[in-house]
Amino acid sequence: MYTFKKEERLCNKKLIDELFHNGSSFLCYPFKASWLLVGDVQQVPAQILFSVSKRRYKRAVDRNLIKRRMREAYRLSKQQQLYEQLNAADKKIVLSVGYIGKEIAPYELIEKKMLKLLVQLSAELVK
Repeated sequence: MYTFKKEERLCNKKLIDELFHNGSSFLCYPFKASWLLVGDVQQVPAQILFSVSKRRYKRAVDRNLIKRRMREAYRLSKQQQLYEQLNAADKKIVLSVGYIGKEIAPYELIEKKMLKLLVQLSAELVK
């Protein structure tokens, strides 16, 4: 289950617009997470979008490095921290994680903060 397939990526423009207009959000520095419960019949419990500001990181290699680290941290911890809770509650969500940090964080920090973000998201979904 440590995969990150095409079905898990959020690509639908209508869903993305709805997520940013009607979704809930919270901060877990260096990330900002926005999420929305959906009633659609998606194959996976969560679809996710990763973003890094072009204004803050001008060079594409820097943005890609951060997104690669975020995807890897999510891929390794999504099953235990997110999917099990979503499947137990029979819910499906769309999720956006934006990087708002001022400098490029090492992978260890990103992994720790991603774990914290997923735990916080699971807690908000239970409410």
